[in-house]
Amino acid sequence: MNATIFIGLGHMGAPMARLHSAAHPTFVFDVVPAASEGLAADSEATAIASLEAIPADVDTVILMLPTSRHVEQLLVDDGLFERLPKGAVVIDMGSSEPQSTQQLAKTAGEHGLGYVDAPVSGGVAKAETGELAIIVGGAADHVAHAMPHLEVLGGDISHVGDAGAGHAVKALNNLLSATNIAAASEAATIGAKFGVAPDVFIDVINTATGMSQASQVKFPKHILPGTFASGFAYDLMLKDMKIAMGLAEQVGFSPVTTAAFETLSEGREALGERPDHTEVARVYEQRTGIELRASEHGGEEAR
Repeated sequence: MNATIFIGLGHMGAPMARLHSAAHPTFVFDVVPAASEGLAADSEATAIASLEAIPADVDTVILMLPTSRHVEQLLVDDGLFERLPKGAVVIDMGSSEPQSTQQLAKTAGEHGLGYVDAPVSGGVAKAETGELAIIVGGAADHVAHAMPHLEVLGGDISHVGDAGAGHAVKALNNLLSATNIAAASEAATIGAKFGVAPDVFIDVINTATGMSQASQVKFPKHILPGTFASGFAYDLMLKDMKIAMGLAEQVGFSPVTTAAFETLSEGREALGERPDHTEVARVYEQRTGIELRASEHGGEEAR
């Protein structure tokens, strides 16, 4: 039976690899050995200490790495492309740069390999349940190879185009998501200044046409309680927004999302180390002095 190597066992990668190992023979690897060893101890996965020797039955590699630089380093600089058997398919499920993905797909083809970009959306909660939204780019035959693996991890899988298209759509999704959080925070701040408590404001918006995933999920679960613990980092959000803004340059007109990107980039410095992406709301709190937390009192009394 063919096997998979799952590389990258962070907040998202670990639960994804655990689910994958229950359905397919899976080797796991991380630059932190304890991560792969720990996952293997409580799942069906098998930990490997090195990628220097690839198990003979491996025909799929799944990557869940932070950036394109990490992907390029692993596949090209460290030579993983050269060690994989002909016909194997690499599935990059991180949020990489579309132009880098296109080049990597070309290089993979030169080595007789397939390449699929399949970034995910849904956060840690849906990674744990296998209900991620997966946005797929790649040639049809490579995507067909990847589908049995993706179906274990996602509940909504969309093939949107050739290599790089999945990463382009993912970056644009995160640009829109961050802009939605900023817009909801801005509106809630204005409402609070007028005397409407943030939790009351969000409850009403969620029954009206202004609702969004930001108002329906981010505010109730992470912002109003003041926990800011979605599991997705503010810095990764900015990285994805920057990728999307690079794509926007080809259009030459993106005033709304450009303003959001600039505002959230400028607000980053005051958030301390490793802020959660839902701390977009704290940027507004700091700039206005109005706290966006649940309260029985209205407006500025909620501070």
